[in-house]
Amino acid sequence: MAKGRQDHQDHLAAVQLLGKSVSKRAGFRCEWCDGDQELRLWEYQPEREPSEANLALICQGCRELLASKKPDPRRLRSLRNALWSEVPAVAEGVAVLLSRCHESWVREAIEESFIDEALKERLLP
Repeated sequence: MAKGRQDHQDHLAAVQLLGKSVSKRAGFRCEWCDGDQELRLWEYQPEREPSEANLALICQGCRELLASKKPDPRRLRSLRNALWSEVPAVAEGVAVLLSRCHESWVREAIEESFIDEALKERLLP
């Protein structure tokens, strides 16, 4: 059990080391909605090795949307531009969140984006 805890601590340390470069990349703004409130690093796929491509800087409001079982479609509209990011944690992360909303504009936005085709197929059955 101690090894698992140490692995987790090492993972968190590696994420934090990338924080400054991710924050600069983001222009110290939320990479999903361009907000600036309570910015934090978010891992798109936490089971993977930490990398800039797997991290996004997102605000409190976007973290709340992530935590919501049924996010408000009106609030999600402000995230659609993030689908065009070259950073997987930004574009694919937003696509996963948007796919929880079953409105036609969401499907169109994800279909038109440049995200991985296999992920599109999983998100848009």
